[in-house]
Formats: sequence, structure tokens, C-alpha cells
Amino acid sequence: MRKIYEAAALTQASLPSAAWDMTSFLQNAKFQAQIWGGLLLMFLGVVGLIWGGVLLIRKLMANPQSANQLPGWGTIALLVLVGGALGTGGWSLISMIGSGGQQTITDLGGGTVIVQTADQVSGFIGNSAR
Repeated sequence: MRKIYEAAALTQASLPSAAWDMTSFLQNAKFQAQIWGGLLLMFLGVVGLIWGGVLLIRKLMANPQSANQLPGWGTIALLVLVGGALGTGGWSLISMIGSGGQQTITDLGGGTVIVQTADQVSGFIGNSAR
């Protein structure tokens, strides 16, 4: 009987404490927004995938006169590709794409790109008159 009580006490001791400060609130809100946003993106990806499939079948089955009124093959292919990517990737896919953009901005801000003005370039049309 004593061992069961000790195991229950250890389980209760490992629970996280509830914090009621602004930092915890914002961290929890960010985490929840990522979950809901990811689920919304996955839902929209599934809708795009289904609609791309419907348009593909309609385009393949249409007669030549009405086929011109349907979206083009590129639009259908993008619906299927982007819908499938979002349907399986969701938030992680968008986050990965965003982190690539963040790395580019960091590289640009870190001085890895050298920009020369027209005054610094020798042989420039406006510079040769000096």
C-alpha cells in the first residue's frame, strides 16, 4: 500500500506549475495560434487538393469548346501541388519557408552583400567627368 502512495506522490510532483504572468500568457497564445493556424492551413490544403482534382477531372472530360472556360493546366497543377504540400505540411511547411526568408534578411543585414553606389564605381558615366 505504501508503494502505490509514493508513486502517486511522484506523479503529482512532476506536474508543471501554473503561471499567471504576461510572458506565460503570450507564450501559450503563440503556441495555440500555431496549432490552430496549422490546422487551418492543413484544411485549406485539403480543400485545394480536392478542388484541383475536381478541376482536373472536369478538364479531362470536357469537350474542346467548353474546356477553354475552365482554369488552365498550370492552375490545376498548382492547386494539386500546393494543396498537397499544405495538407501534409501545414504550419511546419510555412514555418520552414519563413525561416528561409529570415535567413536571407539576416544575411542582407549582416553585411554579406556589398552594394556599391554609382560614385564608387570607376568608369561610370557620371564619374568620368571629374
